[in-house]
Amino acid sequence: MKSGMMAGVAMVLLGMTGAAVAQDVIAQRREGLRGMGRQMEAIKAVTDARGDTRPLVERVDAMIAFYRGLPALFPAGSGTGQTRALPTIWSDWAGFEQANTNMVTALGALRTAAASGDVAATTAAFGQAGATCGGCHRPFRGPAR
Repeated sequence: MKSGMMAGVAMVLLGMTGAAVAQDVIAQRREGLRGMGRQMEAIKAVTDARGDTRPLVERVDAMIAFYRGLPALFPAGSGTGQTRALPTIWSDWAGFEQANTNMVTALGALRTAAASGDVAATTAAFGQAGATCGGCHRPFRGPAR
């Protein structure tokens, strides 16, 4: 009897731990994606001001690093709670990964343009990166709650 009760308690604790881990990863990805939005705003401010784009390389490098690790922030079971992640992420994992790869590629082009100091090329690459963001948001992110 005691071993059965202990097993039951252990299962409840494991379930609670899994829920806590899911909420932690949701918080990580929410904060990370908000940070990416702030990075995009900062880049836009420079391109709008027609400023020196070369210092943007550091920002873009940080974004590339984040997006390379983004899929790991969407483990199975992390689609409920304080998240706008749609179930499509997990039902179309290959599509989600491709959208993420597209973002890394667009950011690579933005990095190259920014490093060149060419404001027009950086502005165009920034526009493409923004469009790529939308290409992921539409199928994989739900409306604000």
